Amino acid sequence: MFVVTLGIRAGMTLFQLLMIGVGNRSSKQEKTVGKDAAPEESIVQAQQAIVESFQFLGNWMARYEYLIDLGRSLPDFPDEWRTETNRLHGCQAQVWMVSELRDHKLFFQARSDSAIVTGLLALLMQVYSGRLPQEILSHPPDFLRAIELEQHLSPNRANGLFHMMERIRLTAQDALDVEAEKVKP
Repeated sequence: MFVVTLGIRAGMTLFQLLMIGVGNRSSKQEKTVGKDAAPEESIVQAQQAIVESFQFLGNWMARYEYLIDLGRSLPDFPDEWRTETNRLHGCQAQVWMVSELRDHKLFFQARSDSAIVTGLLALLMQVYSGRLPQEILSHPPDFLRAIELEQHLSPNRANGLFHMMERIRLTAQDALDVEAEKVKP
């Protein structure tokens, strides 16, 4: 914790400090997960990396700051994507999510008007963006339970998180259905 205190005083974010703390890992975690970044690690590995990051931080104030920093690391989300069609309903905060099926993989980008919710979106993008639809459907967000996130969110944010994950799941199912239609004779 001494390093964290010195780093914060030196103006470093918790996100940067976490990257120092897990410096023995590959730099894959430092990359921003965007529409063009296909992950090299598996979903299970991505979930495990998140669990380890949250365990490294310890207390929930540090974890909330880390979530906010993760949200800041997301790629730009153009204003023209902030439409009613892309808006996710069921969340207290405004949330927009877009997806693209490319090379049989789903790529997501999302943003919220809430810093913490944008951080939650960053976690989901880290795990699910750039994956095959079947991979997404066969890997529930077990990491959320492992980091005890839902226990530390307000009921409204927990409900929003459910709707975010549900949108990802439904998008993956729709993509599978589209792919199946292409195969039919």
